[in-house]
Amino acid sequence: MTQNFHCGRFVLNAERPLIMGIVNLTDDSFSGDGLHGDAAAATALGLRLIEEGAQILDLGAESTRPGAPPVAAQQEIDRLLPVIEGLHGSGVALSVDTFKPEVMRAALAAGADMINDINALRAPGALKIVAPSNAAVCLMHMQGTPDTMQDDPHYSDIVGEVASFLGERVAAAEAAGIALNRIAVDPGFGFGKTLAHNIALLRHLEELLVPGLPLLVGMSRKSMLGLLTGRPAAQRVHAGVAAHVLAVLSGARIVRVHDVAATRDALAVLQAVEDY
Repeated sequence: MTQNFHCGRFVLNAERPLIMGIVNLTDDSFSGDGLHGDAAAATALGLRLIEEGAQILDLGAESTRPGAPPVAAQQEIDRLLPVIEGLHGSGVALSVDTFKPEVMRAALAAGADMINDINALRAPGALKIVAPSNAAVCLMHMQGTPDTMQDDPHYSDIVGEVASFLGERVAAAEAAGIALNRIAVDPGFGFGKTLAHNIALLRHLEELLVPGLPLLVGMSRKSMLGLLTGRPAAQRVHAGVAAHVLAVLSGARIVRVHDVAATRDALAVLQAVEDY
């Protein structure tokens, strides 16, 4: 059973699926929703996503699409801090999507409630920065780095290797002083995985559950959905809703999405059937 998720200023009930809305401050988002560092537009988007049903907002200022160029830490910080300030009183948890320890430090000092790290706190110093805070953390699996991860992803046992990695990173975080009720895990759909790898993970998602910890999934608008439907990123809403409903049925408890309203409606129907 998934316990309450301690996320900075908030304790979230992870017994029911939580919706994490994406606020993208990058210049070169794969999904075409990048806001080019426009803090006012990002704040407005965040407020709209809350109205649509988001319980967490995930703020990102560096693209992690395959082949994306790096962004300097200070530029990331300069983009993020005004948005954290603008949304801090909005009543929902604020997550920051970064793998740079210096950005983590600045975001936590500004009031972020969660660090969503595609590198699973493996960067030198990252564990020590997050551990003394009360912030939650999401530990994600990625093979390679964003600039190389899709060159030739390969596994002997995709499900077993991802599960093993997540277990190891949870143990490392706990050993560093991060309580288990602050940790979520993410199998990393699209991060160093082919379409076949992604389908295998979705099919066997229950095997990736870490007892007591919420599983976060993010497939929104990703290329795996484009390969399955033949549609461009902006037209993958329905595929994304279907994928995330399937993930929730297999035990996911946080879904990271662009299309919050559509996802909320689908999960409301699912919840009604399960509660009947």
